[in-house]
Amino acid sequence: MRELTIQKNDAGQRLDKFLTKSLSLPMSFLYKSIRTKKIKVNRKRAEPNTVLAVGDTVQCFIAEEFFTGKQTEKTLGDIKVNLSIVYEDDNILLVNKPQGVSVHEDENEKTNTLITHIQAYLKQKGEYNPEDELSFAPALCNRIDRNTAGIVIAAKNAEALRVMNEKIKNREIEKYYLCAVHGVPNPKEATLFGYLLKDEKTNTVKVYDKNPPKDAKTIKTKYRVIAEKRDTALLEVELLTGRTHQIRAHLAFIGHPLVGDGKYGVNKQDRERGYKYQALCSYRLKFSFSEAEKTVLDYLNGKEFKIPKNEIYFTKEYFQ
Repeated sequence: MRELTIQKNDAGQRLDKFLTKSLSLPMSFLYKSIRTKKIKVNRKRAEPNTVLAVGDTVQCFIAEEFFTGKQTEKTLGDIKVNLSIVYEDDNILLVNKPQGVSVHEDENEKTNTLITHIQAYLKQKGEYNPEDELSFAPALCNRIDRNTAGIVIAAKNAEALRVMNEKIKNREIEKYYLCAVHGVPNPKEATLFGYLLKDEKTNTVKVYDKNPPKDAKTIKTKYRVIAEKRDTALLEVELLTGRTHQIRAHLAFIGHPLVGDGKYGVNKQDRERGYKYQALCSYRLKFSFSEAEKTVLDYLNGKEFKIPKNEIYFTKEYFQ
C-alpha cells in the first residue's frame, strides 16, 4: 500500500484526474480500483469525482509497478539550459521560443524541447523538484508550431496553469504576430473572415471563403502592413481566432504566402535567400482580463510584453 498526501499543486482536482497524472493505471483498472475500494481517500470510500483538498490522503492498495517514475533530478540537472526569457515572476514565465524547436516531445524530438528546458531551468534554480510533486509539473499554457518563433507562456504552479488556460480559452489574451509575405496586400489593413478545415493525415489545412464543409471552423485574421521592401511586405497580424496554421493558410489563401513557407507556398527561392523556415513570429501579447472573478494572476491585467521588432531575424532588412 502507498499513501499519497495531497499538496497545493494537487488540490482542486477530481480523484480520477489526479490518479491519471500520478499513476500508470489503465483507465478501466483505475475506475475498478476506486469502485472496489482499493483506492480510498482519507481511508474512506471515494468516488471518481471526489474533489481533493490540501492535506487529504489517498490510499492505494495496488501493485508497486503502477507508480510512475518521474524524470530524475539528475536528468533535469544535467541539461544545459538554453532559454530566452521575456518575463518571469513567481507564477509564470514568458519565453521566446526559437524556430526549429518543438514545444513538446514528439516523434522527432524526445529531449531537446522547450518544456524540458523550462523544467530544467526551474529545477536548477530550486523552484521545482519533480520528486516532491505527485501530479504537477511546470507546463505550457499555449503552443506554437515547431518552425514558428515567439512568445510561449509557461505556468510554474497548478493554480497559475488553471487560470491562464481559462483566460486563453475565454480569449482574454491578445496575441500579435509579425510575418513577411510575398507581395503587398491590398488593402493594407483588413480583417479577413473565412473557414478552415484541418486534414489530420497530412497535417495541413484548407481555407474557404464560402460554402464551407461541415466540420470547418470559423476563422478571423486581422492584419496591417507596417513595412514594404521590393516584392515583400512585413505585416502585424492579430489572431482573432486561433486555429491550426491559421495565419499561414489564410494569408496564402488571399495570394500572399509567408516568405519561407513551403507548406502553403513555394519556398525554393526563399531558401536560396536564407529562409529555412516560414518568416513568422509571435512577438507581442497583452493580458486583457475581464473582472468577472479575482485570480492569482490579476496583477498581469493590462500588461503587454513583446520582442523588439529589430531583434527578429526576418524583420531586420525592413528597419535598416
